[in-house]
Amino acid sequence: MAKQTKRFKARTGDVTVNMPFADAIKAVKDNASAKFDESIEIAVNLGVDPRHADQQVRGVVNLPSGTGRDVRVAVFAKDAKADEARAAGAEHVGAEDLYEKINGGFMDFDRVIASPDMMALVGRLGKVLGPRGLMPNPKVGTVTPNVAQAVKDAKGGAVEFRVEKAGIVHAGIGKASFDQAALEANVKAFVDALTKARPSGAKGTYVKKISLSSTMGPGFKVDPASLGA
Repeated sequence: MAKQTKRFKARTGDVTVNMPFADAIKAVKDNASAKFDESIEIAVNLGVDPRHADQQVRGVVNLPSGTGRDVRVAVFAKDAKADEARAAGAEHVGAEDLYEKINGGFMDFDRVIASPDMMALVGRLGKVLGPRGLMPNPKVGTVTPNVAQAVKDAKGGAVEFRVEKAGIVHAGIGKASFDQAALEANVKAFVDALTKARPSGAKGTYVKKISLSSTMGPGFKVDPASLGA
């Protein structure tokens, strides 16, 4: 039998029962005992089959308490739009020059934003950005003429979500250092956004399971009803 670690022995809370989301958040925080500020993540099992076009779930939500992450942004824009993106805090801004860097292997960013006139160029990076979930898309606000606002949103707490093959959506919704109220607000906002993104093809129970966990801690089950889901 594998030896139990000190962290495992120190765990508190019942990981086998569904609990109100506020209690689950408290349990996650209580078990986030690593020496660094652990990320808090949510996983939602949806009653959809992503293989069907009418059961895709994708969107973006602005978390009211932010994510606690330093999001690095790359923006495809020219002239005045490029200047606006830089002023808004984008780390990497360019057009053909940025294309060449990324095509050559440069990936030092977390979000890609593009003005509409740049998409013919950005589209050529589909095989590079697509598999990483970084391809700009108007549905989530990353293809927009207002690149400055998109940069501010990305750095201020905008989180993209997309259902995976197994019908699960994962996202980071804060840090263990966030207070209880801040995490509650973020969880509510995320689940509300998922609910609003319910596709036309979804039948029966939409939100089946919800769990919360920290980077190094156990996962705690959340009663969907406590979030009105």
